[in-house]
Amino acid sequence: MSESTVTETERATLDGDGDGRTRLFDGEPKTIRLTLDAGESIPAHKHPGRDIVFLLRSGAVDLTLGDETVSLSPGDVVRFDGDQDISPAATADSEALLVLASSE
Repeated sequence: MSESTVTETERATLDGDGDGRTRLFDGEPKTIRLTLDAGESIPAHKHPGRDIVFLLRSGAVDLTLGDETVSLSPGDVVRFDGDQDISPAATADSEALLVLASSE
Protein backbone atom coordinates (compact mmCIF):
# COMPACT_ATOMS: atom_id res chain seq x y z
CA MET A 1 0.00 0.00 0.00
CA SER A 2 1.45 3.38 -0.94
CA GLU A 3 1.41 6.39 1.32
CA SER A 4 -0.58 9.41 0.23
CA THR A 5 0.51 12.92 0.95
CA VAL A 6 -2.00 15.30 2.47
CA THR A 7 -1.96 18.66 0.72
CA GLU A 8 -2.48 21.76 2.81
CA THR A 9 -5.69 23.60 2.02
CA GLU A 10 -5.14 27.20 0.98
CA ARG A 11 -7.75 29.90 1.12
CA ALA A 12 -7.78 33.37 -0.43
CA THR A 13 -10.13 36.30 -0.72
CA LEU A 14 -10.92 38.11 -3.95
CA ASP A 15 -10.51 41.46 -2.20
CA GLY A 16 -7.80 43.26 -4.16
CA ASP A 17 -5.08 45.67 -3.19
CA GLY A 18 -6.16 48.31 -5.69
CA ASP A 19 -3.66 47.83 -8.53
CA GLY A 20 -5.96 45.71 -10.71
CA ARG A 21 -3.97 42.48 -10.43
CA THR A 22 -3.80 40.34 -7.33
CA ARG A 23 -1.97 37.02 -7.14
CA LEU A 24 -4.14 34.83 -4.95
CA PHE A 25 -1.68 32.03 -4.14
CA ASP A 26 2.07 31.54 -4.32
CA GLY A 27 3.39 28.76 -6.51
CA GLU A 28 1.69 26.83 -9.28
CA PRO A 29 -0.66 27.15 -10.93
CA LYS A 30 -0.65 30.95 -10.94
CA THR A 31 -4.05 32.26 -9.90
CA ILE A 32 -4.78 35.94 -10.48
CA ARG A 33 -7.69 38.28 -9.84
CA LEU A 34 -7.86 40.92 -12.58
CA THR A 35 -9.94 44.10 -12.39
CA LEU A 36 -10.30 46.54 -15.27
CA ASP A 37 -12.26 49.78 -15.40
CA ALA A 38 -14.53 50.41 -18.39
CA GLY A 39 -12.33 51.43 -21.34
CA GLU A 40 -9.18 50.00 -19.76
CA SER A 41 -7.16 47.35 -21.61
CA ILE A 42 -3.95 45.41 -21.31
CA PRO A 43 -1.59 45.58 -24.31
CA ALA A 44 -1.02 42.41 -26.32
CA HIS A 45 1.35 40.05 -24.51
CA LYS A 46 2.10 36.32 -24.20
CA HIS A 47 2.44 33.75 -21.43
CA PRO A 48 4.65 31.14 -23.16
CA GLY A 49 4.35 27.58 -21.92
CA ARG A 50 1.02 28.23 -20.17
CA ASP A 51 -2.55 27.10 -20.61
CA ILE A 52 -4.89 29.82 -19.37
CA VAL A 53 -8.41 29.71 -18.00
CA PHE A 54 -10.18 33.10 -17.94
CA LEU A 55 -13.43 33.35 -15.94
CA LEU A 56 -15.27 36.65 -16.20
CA ARG A 57 -16.99 37.22 -12.85
CA SER A 58 -18.57 40.61 -13.62
CA GLY A 59 -18.67 43.27 -16.31
CA ALA A 60 -17.91 42.83 -20.00
CA VAL A 61 -14.58 42.12 -21.71
CA ASP A 62 -13.49 41.83 -25.32
CA LEU A 63 -10.67 39.29 -25.16
CA THR A 64 -8.37 39.32 -28.18
CA LEU A 65 -6.54 36.03 -28.72
CA GLY A 66 -4.24 36.21 -31.73
CA ASP A 67 -6.46 37.35 -34.62
CA GLU A 68 -9.76 36.50 -32.90
CA THR A 69 -11.77 38.63 -30.44
CA VAL A 70 -14.23 36.99 -28.07
CA SER A 71 -16.84 39.10 -26.25
CA LEU A 72 -17.32 37.81 -22.70
CA SER A 73 -20.24 38.27 -20.30
CA PRO A 74 -20.36 37.39 -16.57
CA GLY A 75 -19.99 33.65 -16.04
CA ASP A 76 -18.25 33.03 -19.38
CA VAL A 77 -15.16 30.83 -19.18
CA VAL A 78 -12.49 30.65 -21.90
CA ARG A 79 -9.50 28.30 -22.02
CA PHE A 80 -6.63 29.14 -24.37
CA ASP A 81 -2.93 28.75 -25.16
CA GLY A 82 -0.69 31.45 -23.66
CA ASP A 83 1.76 31.24 -26.59
CA GLN A 84 -0.44 33.59 -28.64
CA ASP A 85 -0.94 37.36 -28.25
CA ILE A 86 -3.50 38.09 -25.53
CA SER A 87 -5.20 41.43 -24.88
CA PRO A 88 -8.28 41.92 -22.67
CA ALA A 89 -10.25 45.17 -23.04
CA ALA A 90 -13.06 46.04 -20.63
CA THR A 91 -16.23 47.51 -22.10
CA ALA A 92 -17.64 47.84 -18.55
CA ASP A 93 -16.06 47.76 -15.09
CA SER A 94 -14.95 44.12 -14.89
CA GLU A 95 -13.49 41.46 -12.63
CA ALA A 96 -11.99 38.19 -13.83
CA LEU A 97 -10.26 35.19 -12.32
CA LEU A 98 -7.35 33.74 -14.30
CA VAL A 99 -5.55 30.45 -13.78
CA LEU A 100 -2.21 30.04 -15.58
CA ALA A 101 -1.01 26.44 -15.59
CA SER A 102 2.16 25.03 -17.08
CA SER A 103 1.48 23.35 -20.41
CA GLU A 104 4.79 21.49 -20.34
